[in-house]
Amino acid sequence: MISRPLFDSDHNQFRDTVTRFLEHEAVPHHGQWEKDGQVSRELWTKAAELGLLCPNVPEEYGGAGVDFRYSAVVMEEVSRLGLSGIGFFLHSDIVAPYILHYGTEEQKQKYLPKMARGEMITAIAMTEPGAGSDLQSIRTTAVKNGDHYLLNGSKTFITNGQMADLVIVVAKTDPKEGAKGTSLFLVEADWEGFAKGRNLEKVGMKAQDTSELFFQDVKVPAENLLGSSEGQGFMQLMQELPQERLLVGLVALAACEGAFQWTLDYTKERKAFGKPVIGFQNTRFKLAELKADITAGRTFVDRCLELHLDGKLDVQTAAMLKQWTTDLQCRVMDECLQLFGGYGYMWEYPIARAWADARVQRIYAGTNEIMKEIVARSF
Repeated sequence: MISRPLFDSDHNQFRDTVTRFLEHEAVPHHGQWEKDGQVSRELWTKAAELGLLCPNVPEEYGGAGVDFRYSAVVMEEVSRLGLSGIGFFLHSDIVAPYILHYGTEEQKQKYLPKMARGEMITAIAMTEPGAGSDLQSIRTTAVKNGDHYLLNGSKTFITNGQMADLVIVVAKTDPKEGAKGTSLFLVEADWEGFAKGRNLEKVGMKAQDTSELFFQDVKVPAENLLGSSEGQGFMQLMQELPQERLLVGLVALAACEGAFQWTLDYTKERKAFGKPVIGFQNTRFKLAELKADITAGRTFVDRCLELHLDGKLDVQTAAMLKQWTTDLQCRVMDECLQLFGGYGYMWEYPIARAWADARVQRIYAGTNEIMKEIVARSF
């Protein structure tokens, strides 16, 4: 791995701790979790004990109060080891910031400490059967009725959906207003009328629970509106999307680095025609090309991380990062799998799972086509 001046000795020591934890507590069990369709809750509580959940949340709300680089370390090591079932980053770095940035003091005190302790697993419900990247087309509604809202609708492809105890739900409080009529709500999973559908069977990320969610006249207390008033949801979503897309880029590049190392090791050990596979010029050239692309990607990712730490990562740059790194990820996985030959297509080999896991990266957090459109609008 190339030198990364952005991380100091404390970050590197934390990285070693994270890696040891994952190698001991997750790697041996991930195959079973793939069969189960979700990871164990025990993993969440053990991760919380080490400070791996919500590390950026201030200490007064149960977090460690450290900078975003610590979150980056957790995500990178999870991805580098091919542990796609672990949904920590959505919980810690997508859901928690919404509560921290837009929640009331009461909401922060009620939910963030439980999230940091791993007692409450969270999700965010945006996508609907008829609305993906086009968030303005959502049909889930929240109608004010005295001291509460009546929530009705359905969501799909929701990460952490089966295990979630708390879900941020995107809903229309004024369907006539389009984006301006969108609001976010904190909805607890045990409330009457909230039902979880099936755990969806996916091409990859088989250990990550991904669900349908249904809401039928769910009474959401008015104080569980996220923000000071109705209609702020779309603005809140747009403000948080650059970090979400940075997260995807961090995961993508770390996955590339992990896959490259597996492939390099394999081609040194595997023999064909009486010599190691790496002895063939085609293999060496392919690996050289991948190394160059991954090194360039690492520079781009770390620059965007640096911009984010300074509060300067803009929407267009985050979109470029998400699109470029996930395209790279899919290409790297395909090239690496090819160098494994037939074994690369066997599920027992990490490269096969990484190849399947990579494909959705170009779809969620806004499709790569939408990313290109965002960039093109800035011309």
